[in-house]
Amino acid sequence: MRFIPCLAPALALALTLNLGAAASPAINTLTDAEKAAGWQLLFDGQSFNGWHNFKKAGVRPGWQVKDGTLVCVDPHNAGDIVTSNEFSWFELQLDYNISEAGNSGIMFHVTDAGNAVWATGPEFQLEDNVKAVDQIRCGWLYALYQPPVDPATGKILDATKPVGEWNHVRLLVTPKKCEHEINGVKYFEYVPGSDDFNARVAKSKFSRMPFFAKSDTGYIALQGDHGSVAFRNIKIRPIPAK
Repeated sequence: MRFIPCLAPALALALTLNLGAAASPAINTLTDAEKAAGWQLLFDGQSFNGWHNFKKAGVRPGWQVKDGTLVCVDPHNAGDIVTSNEFSWFELQLDYNISEAGNSGIMFHVTDAGNAVWATGPEFQLEDNVKAVDQIRCGWLYALYQPPVDPATGKILDATKPVGEWNHVRLLVTPKKCEHEINGVKYFEYVPGSDDFNARVAKSKFSRMPFFAKSDTGYIALQGDHGSVAFRNIKIRPIPAK
């Protein structure tokens, strides 16, 4: 369904995105097995506890908690939000639902050294792969890594579902490798700080950002200034350094 501009942003977004909790009654919970494995919820489904705008106190009104989801309903008054806690090595999983032509992202190892979250934290891109203007597609590590060509289609691998449907993200970040997955499909892996990683940074716009990818600990950030998007089931499993 297309965005209907005459409606209030929250209602229009709800019509664009299927935000109903009925399709997944156990959202924002952990099983006993997940708790035993060390998983932690980053979103309780009811409040902004554990989140705030980057370098600000509280959360701007463009973000709302609606039907058990964390929703950017107005990207003009939302900004990027970050976790209260910092994380080094971890496995992150979440569900996202993007609006038509929407663009968002998940940044990690974000610090206060930069003027924006992307000035320090690498970005797992989220977007509508069909209509978003940005040609860096969903699941890619922004401006650095992209998946291979899918031999079945002859096009770059794309496991995303259409706009309005929920997609599942898995992001693994460890000293020895990072992995990006969309809906259970692995896109690629890389080693942070490796010669290959550093060479790609040097050829990208991030070469002009002295603090980019320099920290091995930092906040998790969700981008909220490029389009409407909803999140749920945001959970993290910290991984001890070895």
